[in-house]
Amino acid sequence: MDELEKEYLYWLCQTPFLGAVKIQQLFDYYGSFKDIYNIEEKNLVTGRFLTERGAECFSGMKKELNRFRREYHCLEGMGIRFLTPWDQEYPDRLTHIYGKPVGIYVKGKVPESTRPSVAVIGARNCTSYGKQAAEYFGKALSRYGIQIISGLARGIDGAGQWGAVKEGKDTYGVLGCGINICYPKENYGLYEAILENGGIISELPLGEQPNPRNFPQRNRIISGLADAVLVIEAKEKSGSLITVDYALEQGKEIFALPGRATDALSTGCNQLIKNGANVVTSPSDLIEYFGLKQEKILRLHEKNVNGLAKKEKMVYSCLDLQPKFLEQIVKECGLAPSECMSILMGLELGGYILQTTGNYYVKKI
Repeated sequence: MDELEKEYLYWLCQTPFLGAVKIQQLFDYYGSFKDIYNIEEKNLVTGRFLTERGAECFSGMKKELNRFRREYHCLEGMGIRFLTPWDQEYPDRLTHIYGKPVGIYVKGKVPESTRPSVAVIGARNCTSYGKQAAEYFGKALSRYGIQIISGLARGIDGAGQWGAVKEGKDTYGVLGCGINICYPKENYGLYEAILENGGIISELPLGEQPNPRNFPQRNRIISGLADAVLVIEAKEKSGSLITVDYALEQGKEIFALPGRATDALSTGCNQLIKNGANVVTSPSDLIEYFGLKQEKILRLHEKNVNGLAKKEKMVYSCLDLQPKFLEQIVKECGLAPSECMSILMGLELGGYILQTTGNYYVKKI
């Protein structure tokens, strides 16, 4: 695609009432983005491409062509690339989904097509357990070269991506707003950290605010960039399940971390498992799914505890076959509460221990 055509496509991507599917339909019919620009308003209506209101808006936007041409040529100075399916760098995985974006804004890199990728998603208002689990999975998976895809949202999404960042690996955030806006604001540190090894991606125009209507469409890109989707904590009616629906339509594999039947934030995951999703209790489950050679990721039981690190052994030795409260464990092992919680999380996910009820832990036989 030459630069002139790309300028017209960029303009089309700013035009209200035109989504990716509609733009693709117009291109398939007219064969040129410049020719689409020159369509008369009445032909858009008679051809059933747009409603009268949409066609009127389309005509009004023609006056803005030169402004958006200038904006397009300023992107490079802002560290942003505008990629289309006709560009070599455009993510290969997205070319295979229905309604593929005809234009995406990118800062940093895009996921590599030759390496596996997993979308780590879940509740924004997650529990401490869910947040630690997401970070743990993000770290462990990225250690094996698995790319972490998510929405840079608060809660599970951000925690999974922090896991990859802390491991010094690449992760990719897909935004439900313009790429020059960080939402939520408290994740600005994560936004910046992701760009060191990974990338930020958005389909939405510069300056587009995080309107709720944007997120379902954003979710199809998250699932589209992933080979598999991992759900960690989700209510019965959760936005994460929209991503799952897209993933199923795209033929992607679904994994879910089970939770207690009494926890509202486990309802969505447990229902997914009932409906046929893969149960995941350790990063090893996903690593095995991708067929990667792996180390032992805390999968040994008590007879093999010699493989644990010193502090993990210390915490493990404080437990027995009777449930013990977190406060008592912290007191006995002498570690900071946050460090003790992190180690307990690793032991639980590794299959060494169980959490019977809130903050009570027991050795697993």
